[in-house]
Amino acid sequence: MADETGEARENRLGDYLRARRKLVSPRAVGMPEDRRRRVPGLRREELATLAGISSDYYLRLEQGRNRNPSVQVLEAIARVLQLDESSTEYVLELSSAKPRGSRRRETVAPRVTELVHSINLPAFVTGRYLEVLASNPLARALSPALRPGQNLLRSLFLDADQRMHLDHHEMVAMFRKHVGTDLDDPRVVQLVGELSLASEAFREVWARHEVRPARGGPVLIDHPQVGPMELNLSKLAVDDSGDQLLVVYHPTDSHPEGRDRLIRLTSLGED
Repeated sequence: MADETGEARENRLGDYLRARRKLVSPRAVGMPEDRRRRVPGLRREELATLAGISSDYYLRLEQGRNRNPSVQVLEAIARVLQLDESSTEYVLELSSAKPRGSRRRETVAPRVTELVHSINLPAFVTGRYLEVLASNPLARALSPALRPGQNLLRSLFLDADQRMHLDHHEMVAMFRKHVGTDLDDPRVVQLVGELSLASEAFREVWARHEVRPARGGPVLIDHPQVGPMELNLSKLAVDDSGDQLLVVYHPTDSHPEGRDRLIRLTSLGED
């Protein structure tokens, strides 16, 4: 097996480039469509030409045989692949060989736990692996997936009780952003392996290699006791905590029934 800080990382870069190349249509980069094309996305030689590098050089990148691509080359490839800022940063991280230290157990600061319980709305804290680290009674009444110890990805792909209609692509892309290039972190390996074996939907989304920062927005929740409601989902970084996020569900002005149903939910929020 290759060493963890050398070839293994280069193979990850190649896997990422291949996956993203297949998602870019020729038309998106100003090339004519070819009905005889047998592969999705761009060909290697097309991407290389658009990025201003040789086809052989790009082939070596995808195969992991070039261990020292320049930042300029990677940024040129990222532009052709139409990657946003977060995804471009991820490409640069994949090309480096930085040693990693061991991960300590994630804990929530007492003041943050107190804040979660003082909010009169469903609120919880997630960690690096999208596990719920703390939640208030309203969050737990909103969904059993928001109890401490639950993993949001596992609940999203494996739990039959889908009250929260979350975007699968957004969640997986956020997970990739959190874990970065540490894909051989034992906890990442275990979670990705479990979901890959159990969920075809997860395998398909994971294979896209999308990377995005945490984002909020409207979410539809179908609660079995108070009915459907559209709420806003806001995600706020917890200071000095690395990857922890404070997540709050709150009513939207355009869907006032959500406020009434949250009030009814309050009576269910006692453990």
